[in-house]
Amino acid sequence: MQRLGQLIIGIVCAVLCSCEGTSFNSSVPRYPVNLHIDTRQGVFVHFQPTAINTYVIADKEGYHYNGSLVVRTVLEACGYAGVVVYIDTWSNYNAWDLACPYCAGRGLRRVCEVDGIFARCPDCGEEYDLGSGTAVPTKKISHEYMRRIPLTNSGGVLVIRQ
Repeated sequence: MQRLGQLIIGIVCAVLCSCEGTSFNSSVPRYPVNLHIDTRQGVFVHFQPTAINTYVIADKEGYHYNGSLVVRTVLEACGYAGVVVYIDTWSNYNAWDLACPYCAGRGLRRVCEVDGIFARCPDCGEEYDLGSGTAVPTKKISHEYMRRIPLTNSGGVLVIRQ
């Protein structure tokens, strides 16, 4: 019985030691993100969870939504290559940096273009599936998902911050 206890402790220690350093490091640099989208007012009133596969893009110019441009405030930041806030197929809000991870790994800053459920890199041709809620690469050119950015929804106010 004592040997069984020692064996279990040994296995647990081996598992814990093997997990060291396995946290994911994206090729996309971590840049500040500080965005607020109030879905209760202005052009964003229709940016509701029922509007699946719709999105808002925030970049250096401001927020782009349904052909409208809303200027960002000076205190807001939009990541490395801009941010896309997307309502996935399950009516969840998600946010990702628009930089292509494959190109970022090669030292290039390439902004993906959002079209329907995909974000496409104009340089390498990779497509990332936003509709799935994961931004997984579909053509397998890249081996990384797009960099996810934390998002909270508090009574219709989306806060995207990193």
